[in-house]
Amino acid sequence: MFTQILAIAKNAFFESIRQPIVLVLVLAATLLLILASPLSAFTMENDQRMLIDIGLATVFMIGMLLSIFVASNVLGQEIRNKTTLTVVSKPVGRPTFVIGKFLGAGCAIMISTLYVALVFLLVDLQDVFQTVRVPLHIPVLTFGVLSIVIGTTVAMWCNYFYGFVFSSTWICVTAPLLAIAYILSLNFSADFTSHPIWVAFRPDLWKAIVSILVSVLILGSVAIALSTRLSQLGTLFATFLLFFVGMMSDAWFGKPAYDIEQVWLDRAELDGGAETIEHERVMLKTNGDTETVITERLEVLPGTSLGSYAQDWEYPKWISCKIGSTIIPNFQVLWLTDALTQENVIPPRYVVRTSTYGFMYIIAALSIGIIFFQRREVS
Repeated sequence: MFTQILAIAKNAFFESIRQPIVLVLVLAATLLLILASPLSAFTMENDQRMLIDIGLATVFMIGMLLSIFVASNVLGQEIRNKTTLTVVSKPVGRPTFVIGKFLGAGCAIMISTLYVALVFLLVDLQDVFQTVRVPLHIPVLTFGVLSIVIGTTVAMWCNYFYGFVFSSTWICVTAPLLAIAYILSLNFSADFTSHPIWVAFRPDLWKAIVSILVSVLILGSVAIALSTRLSQLGTLFATFLLFFVGMMSDAWFGKPAYDIEQVWLDRAELDGGAETIEHERVMLKTNGDTETVITERLEVLPGTSLGSYAQDWEYPKWISCKIGSTIIPNFQVLWLTDALTQENVIPPRYVVRTSTYGFMYIIAALSIGIIFFQRREVS
């Protein structure tokens, strides 16, 4: 079975990464990120914060668009062309087929998104062009341009002599070269003076990028699951809609449920079933300082049911909000840019917890997709 999954994944990877939309989005992101450095200077206060906002937002949006367009097409096109009949008529299970398609498309999406992320990280090392007198970061310029030139040369060579698709070859070659360029650039300052690699390395940026990659894979798994039943246009529309609702999940589901719980807590306090408890939280800043935040929060006493204080339609509304927040992926918990711009350190356990949530959602979405595909006639 694993051999079959790998074979299907390999085929899906090359099908996905050679799609023209991938190269178009990657090149558009590259241009936008290069322009982000001078554009970030047009702010009233923190230019670096604007650069991080633009950079991570670009990585996030390009990753989401890649996920929607690539994943919705990788399985749906084969179903529409009835080429799946050739595969499933052989001793290849439908779950194997769906999992292989997801792994292949997921790898293509992740490599393309990582390429965009690496371009942003190199631009971040360059910092904001506040004036024309700001010196260029020579190592970034040298290694970055060299990576793109070598990647383009190799892709043209392989296309001319071996018939490889230029776009897919270029991305697959250039992305690792940009990773090497980024690692080399971390060892030097703007004037090529060497320093330890951890001086310029920013682990919190990588935590934010990991969370973005998890978000991208979530949307890809949903797109593949939907493509087993819907047309390509229907899959695109449904996935875009889910992405929008997922970005608004806290406002539409989380906050209403929280407000209802606060009303119940107020009633419980009046009834003697809740008490105010102080919580102390120490927040670590990126500059090494710590900030202690003390908050007071109402909590129900042991043995007290909060739902017993519900009135009228409050409990059904609360249940509906909880169901909605469970079904709809909450992309806001994976959006860490706000924490970065406020100069807070992102705890590794938070990234682990949110990534676990993301992978559980991916498993659930693929399981539903497999059930849909099992019940679909492909003849």
